[in-house]
Amino acid sequence: MHAAKCQIEGSDYIGAFITTTENYTFCPVGILKKTKELIKETLQTDVVEILIGGCSLIGILCRGNSKGIAVSNLASEEEIMKIREACPDIKVEIVDSNINAIGNGTLVNDKVCFVSPDYDQKDIEKFEQIFGTKVFVNEAGGYKTVGANNIITINGMAINNHATDAEKNIIDKLTGFESVRTTANRGGLSIGIAAVANSNGILTGYETTGFEMNRLIEALEKEVI
Repeated sequence: MHAAKCQIEGSDYIGAFITTTENYTFCPVGILKKTKELIKETLQTDVVEILIGGCSLIGILCRGNSKGIAVSNLASEEEIMKIREACPDIKVEIVDSNINAIGNGTLVNDKVCFVSPDYDQKDIEKFEQIFGTKVFVNEAGGYKTVGANNIITINGMAINNHATDAEKNIIDKLTGFESVRTTANRGGLSIGIAAVANSNGILTGYETTGFEMNRLIEALEKEVI
C-alpha cells in the first residue's frame, strides 16, 4: 500500500477536500499540481477536479464507491453534468436530503454502506440505489458522523479510538473485516477527514504520526476474516 502525507488548502484535514473510490479521486478545482500528482501516484486513480455548490469541501459533500457517487443537493446541474462526463461508467446522483454533508454521514465500499442515524428511510433507499450495497444505520464511539470518524476500503476498516467493543463487533460482523482502532493527525478522532484511502494507498495530513500511519495501514490492508 502506498502512503503519503499532504495538505490541501493549507489544511491537514485532507478528507474534507477530497474523496476517493478505486478508480476516481475527486478534488477541488484549482488544486496544486504537485498535490494532484501526489494523489494520483498514491491512490492510483484518475483525479477529477470538481466543485459542489461552488464549494471546495468535496470530501464532505459527496461519497462514492465503484458503482456510484452520492452528491449533496447543494450541487448545481452543471456540476453534476461535469462529474458524469468525467465518470461515465458510474452513477452520479443527487441525494435530496436535509443532511447535506454526505461525506460525513456515509461510509461505503463495494459491499456495505454505513449511514448516520439522522438519515430517513427515503435517504437510505437512495443510497442503496446509488451504491448497489446493503445499507446499515450505524454509529461508533458516540459519533453519528460515520464517514468523518472512520475509514473503509475494499480490504479493511479503521475505526475511531472511542468505538466500544460492542460497536466494533457489530461492524466487524457486517464488513467481514477485523477493524483496527486508531487516531490520525496527532490524536484526532476524525480519521475520516484526516485521511483518504482506497486499496492502492492512503493519504493523510502532515500531523499524522508514524504510529498512526502504521495503524491505518494495518487496518486497511487487513484480509477478510
